[in-house]
Amino acid sequence: MTLRRSILAATKKTNSELLFNGILLENPIFRLALSMCPAVGLTTSIKNGLLLGTAVLFVQVFSSCTIAAIKNFIHPRIRIPTYTLTIATWVTVIDLVLAAYVPEAYKQVGLFVKLIVAFAIITMRLEMFACKNTVTSSFFDGVGMGIGFMVGMVTIGFVRELLGAGTLLGYDVLGFKPLLFFVLPAAGFFCVGIMMAMFNYIEVVFNRSKERKS
Repeated sequence: MTLRRSILAATKKTNSELLFNGILLENPIFRLALSMCPAVGLTTSIKNGLLLGTAVLFVQVFSSCTIAAIKNFIHPRIRIPTYTLTIATWVTVIDLVLAAYVPEAYKQVGLFVKLIVAFAIITMRLEMFACKNTVTSSFFDGVGMGIGFMVGMVTIGFVRELLGAGTLLGYDVLGFKPLLFFVLPAAGFFCVGIMMAMFNYIEVVFNRSKERKS
């Protein structure tokens, strides 16, 4: 019964559509508004956003593939604890790797890396997609969602670092600090709100163009 249900629920999207969906149509930050704490609190620089985005991408992909591979052996009553243990396992792996190979950057984002276990976007994709689809589809869904999260983090970090500190990747490009407001936590909400509005506008324009063509 479990196998039959998972087959019937399998996605009909192509691999490229799954990638595009995670990056734009269902971007975790700008469209779904999930895992907003790191998007607001950590994106004061591109480096921080890129590092945490890479960690989330790793955990999302490997967690999705793991759950997709063992979905037929997971009892429905323990699926959430199973998701949590799976996520925690891969978080431990990436946490140790980052601490070993990029210790200086890890000092700034280490706490948030550990908190990936509680990120809603990863648990949501395991429940909504990975447990109902094949390993291959789950891989591309995980890559799309992970890259979408990374794009959001890097984009916000780019705006806040440039306008708040006048730097990019730590290099002084403006010679002055235009708006110190952008390095404050409140600026994170401001940037996310503006970019959400931009994504919504792009979707409206895209849907209108499709209607005209049809």
